[in-house]
Amino acid sequence: MAAAFRKLRFSRFCFLPRSICAGKYCKTASNVRFEPYESTHESIYSQEHTELRTSLHKFIEKEINPFVDEWENAKRFPAHELFKKLGSAGFFGVNKPTKYGGLGLDYSFSVAMAEELGSITCGGVPMAIGVQADMATPALVNYGSEELKQQFLVPTIAGDFVACLGVSESGAGSDVASIRTTAVKKGDDYVINGSKLWITNGLQADWICLLANTSEGHPHRNKSLICVPMNIPGIQRARNISKIGMHSSDTAELFFEDVRLPQSFRIGQEGMGFAYQMFQFVEERIFAGASVLLSFERLIKETAAYCAQRKAFGKSILDNQYVHFRLAELQTEVELLRSIIYRTTDLYLKGKDVNQLASMLKLKAGRLGREVPDACLQFWGGMGYTSDVEVSRAYRDSRLLSIGGGADEVMLSIICKYMGTFPKDQTFL
Repeated sequence: MAAAFRKLRFSRFCFLPRSICAGKYCKTASNVRFEPYESTHESIYSQEHTELRTSLHKFIEKEINPFVDEWENAKRFPAHELFKKLGSAGFFGVNKPTKYGGLGLDYSFSVAMAEELGSITCGGVPMAIGVQADMATPALVNYGSEELKQQFLVPTIAGDFVACLGVSESGAGSDVASIRTTAVKKGDDYVINGSKLWITNGLQADWICLLANTSEGHPHRNKSLICVPMNIPGIQRARNISKIGMHSSDTAELFFEDVRLPQSFRIGQEGMGFAYQMFQFVEERIFAGASVLLSFERLIKETAAYCAQRKAFGKSILDNQYVHFRLAELQTEVELLRSIIYRTTDLYLKGKDVNQLASMLKLKAGRLGREVPDACLQFWGGMGYTSDVEVSRAYRDSRLLSIGGGADEVMLSIICKYMGTFPKDQTFL
């Protein structure tokens, strides 16, 4: 039955070959691996994963990539319109229970989806989709009440609601324990006061998975996650934050002034919000790493193709040993990133603690988010400094990888903690 259901989901899209080179200056293709290559060669993927990716790729080529330039210029994409289409196709419930409209598949299918999102020719839209699909809802799925799942999870999976995640604040970004937003008990309600910053989807969201202090005490045990509808009194969407990159994704600053809602909107146990959010961060970091693999690979391919037909001092730029050696180094780094993502996913499916590996892959993805676009842009010369080619957009967008979802320094602290080398007299997170 499950296989038939998945076949029905995926059969609405037919196969569309992946474009190797989308840039208008790229006239020849460059292979970065032995051919033929199929995702089913990988230990975590099967033919069903390939069907999912093929379906999503066709959707991207029809519903997203033709409009990316328009959305980038507008500094926003139409989240409700696009998310409804994605929800109807089943992409927001890949690893969610069928009871709530999901496909009921395991987390490796979410990783496959994240990887295929790298086919999108910007970073903002994949990030926004990731928040909806795999960052605002894991705690709700695992710890939320049946009432909350029906009210928030079901319409989010269907694409009827746009979701956002409210953790970061001014002065409390990667330092989650230091957030100041409070949810004080008044009778059977919470009264919320505070603010949130850097909230992806915040201007268009219908609800927010909000982390707030619900009691006094130890900062790791006084927080709760709360499902907050964004249309109730006291919530102000202050502004769309202007950013270096990720232009198509709206990023909001939010204020909460005496926002009142029932305590039943809390996810799981009171005081467990910090632990729940750390759990959500693990999936977010795996998702974030997987979502840039194809983007990095595409940059390397397009750069090789451009350098092959660009002449300088009487020969192709690609013929210079430094250029083709450097591209080989970059492709090697991408393959290493892919390997740790797949290994982390495999262990996660087996129920192992992958916090250290997830931190490592997030760290590596962030570092490559600076290295790959920067190196490739250099080989494009003056053309790379224009907005006419994807490499310049990637140069702006990928910089966020070392900051969002936990800065590089936080990832290093987590790794050190697992290694036993983090100083005992210093505060961790």
